[in-house]
Amino acid sequence: MTGLGITTVSKALKDAPDIGEATKKRVRLVADQIGYRPNRAGVRLRTGKTNVISLILNTEEEILGLTSQMIQGISEVLASTPYHLVVTPYTHASDPMSPVRYVVETGSADGVILSRTEPEDLRIRYLHDKKLPFATHGRTDMGIAHAFHDYDNAAFARDAVEILAKLGRKRLTLVGPPRNLTYSRHMSEGFLEGIAKYDLQQVPMPPVTIDDDIHKLGDAVHQLMTSDQAPDGIICGSGSAGIAAAFGTEKAGVTLGKEVDIVSKQSSFDMLKWFRPGLNVIDEDFREAGRDLARKVLARIEGTPAEDLQTLAYAPPPKQD
Repeated sequence: MTGLGITTVSKALKDAPDIGEATKKRVRLVADQIGYRPNRAGVRLRTGKTNVISLILNTEEEILGLTSQMIQGISEVLASTPYHLVVTPYTHASDPMSPVRYVVETGSADGVILSRTEPEDLRIRYLHDKKLPFATHGRTDMGIAHAFHDYDNAAFARDAVEILAKLGRKRLTLVGPPRNLTYSRHMSEGFLEGIAKYDLQQVPMPPVTIDDDIHKLGDAVHQLMTSDQAPDGIICGSGSAGIAAAFGTEKAGVTLGKEVDIVSKQSSFDMLKWFRPGLNVIDEDFREAGRDLARKVLARIEGTPAEDLQTLAYAPPPKQD
């Protein structure tokens, strides 16, 4: 259809430097018109590459936060590349190593994106040893340099305490992530630093985490708010926990913004403010996290050192008077 030879067309589609720009445009135009797509099986046979990035994702992740927006962000970056995104799921009840081993042993992806990192994460050690490029949403403490995009959860917790302190709150509780995750420690450290700075009292939360069902979280907050240990300030490490906390306080007959204030992390769209205008929120941009993780795993595939691909992101909330 172009009147050109197979080799010229192939080089033009691969943006080869020895092919003129006019020829490349001509080939791309015809390719678009006929809906041409490279045969992935053929590409793999020829190059050994799958042109696949695997996002290994817990299927029980909070839908108000990570899942949908992170996938959007990753997809936006991959759209301009030959790579396709494949979500490889697992659940809390399953072995988190299983999907990682599957990807490696079947050679089903050129790179991997992981979330829910732990201080000593066997998945990361395995991928590092197998030399499969990867990037993580979160950090570790295991002495292995790896590409990551992380949110500064310590800064989030410190700023959340400051907001509540300036609202006159004295007794604070934290609804945080499970203790096995690295960012749980970061959030707890920031919370305790803020408590000490403003000379406030920590109120223990019943044994729940942001991973728990929203109804269980709401019941736990209700239980706390009807006890003689009721806090006047609550910090929530996720949007769903913020919704549950608002529900639990209202069920206890406590008025948000009067007897108690809540500061919640939320994803980059302002849903919590719509849900309860009295909620105080601090944003985490999961969509940008997805974009950054996609860029990082592509850079690792191209050989960029992991040490050069590490980001700690945080946008402080507007200062309150």
